[in-house]
Amino acid sequence: MSRRLLALAVLGCVLLGCHKAEPPEKTPPPGETWLTDEQIRTAGLAIEPAAPRTLALHLVTAGRVAFDDARVAHIFSPVSGRVTKISAGLGQRVRAGDALAVIDSPDLGGAWSDLVKARADRVAAEHELERQRNLFEHHAAAERDFEAAQDNAQRAVAEVERAQLRLKMLHAPETGPATQAFLLRSPISGEIVNRNATPGLEVQGMLSSANVVQELFTVGDIDRVWIWGDLYERDLGKVHRGQPVAITSVASPGLVVTGAIDFVGEALDPQTRTARTRCVVPNSNHFLKPEMYVTLSVEFDRRDLLAVPRAAVIRAEDRQVVFVEEEKMADDRTRFRQRAVELGDADDGWVSILSGLRAGERVVVSGSILLSAGNQ
Repeated sequence: MSRRLLALAVLGCVLLGCHKAEPPEKTPPPGETWLTDEQIRTAGLAIEPAAPRTLALHLVTAGRVAFDDARVAHIFSPVSGRVTKISAGLGQRVRAGDALAVIDSPDLGGAWSDLVKARADRVAAEHELERQRNLFEHHAAAERDFEAAQDNAQRAVAEVERAQLRLKMLHAPETGPATQAFLLRSPISGEIVNRNATPGLEVQGMLSSANVVQELFTVGDIDRVWIWGDLYERDLGKVHRGQPVAITSVASPGLVVTGAIDFVGEALDPQTRTARTRCVVPNSNHFLKPEMYVTLSVEFDRRDLLAVPRAAVIRAEDRQVVFVEEEKMADDRTRFRQRAVELGDADDGWVSILSGLRAGERVVVSGSILLSAGNQ
């Protein structure tokens, strides 16, 4: 009887579709991701242990390129007049003493006339002095007349010297024929980086009474340049003379120019609360241009710190997190758990970990964003 009832029960289950229920598949809790070895390979995850690393700590600030003051000349005309000829063009390389422009100047003509007249007066005064000396020695002239001739000769010499000094102030030679053609010359060797002079331009001399004197040429040598930067109070103790500096610019991504700190300001700007710093940079390829904005990176320390690649850290809401590989589960899947960390100093793609991670723990260093998406 019991066998008959058991058979009827089994038949009823078959007819009614009765079967054993499958256990529901487990899902990872928030902050965790479970992956098989095949899924890890497919996702291209890279996993490395966190370990101490020597980090070079840098101070990064903005900088501005400027001429070396000893290698730039802002050239004005010492005489008033009209530009009649341009002898050098923009971008041209010139040497010290090369002519840049010719200016027809009444100032120069007047200075030459004064010198010629002063020289003639000196000759006449010397002749009169010699005549009065002879007469006085032969008792044919009064001593007063001889002394007056001496005084006139001295005044004539002084007048020649005054005229010569005026020509010297105008940077004009004292020899050659008298002329009004003034040659404006470069005081240094370099490249013409700016030119405002044009033929026919009326210019005011620096020695005139004009309120505004126009700069005609700028000659500069940028084989070596200065870079000025600003340091906040908290960073002043990290920077000193002689420290190496790496300079980069958006004009040439990937190109790094090196220099050295040669000046740190002793006073702070009362408005910005920053101190100026300057570094000298070789620039033979002219990569850096005056007034260009650049980024300065100053290495101030090296430390051994627990660090991971910067790509291992992602942002989750208001936290910085990494994914740590933990033990395998019963179904042979690997558990990756999200871990909040506190970040410290960074160096060239690496970032130090102040808390939240221990040395030796295996961290996902590539593909973390995929795990983060799986936690959404």
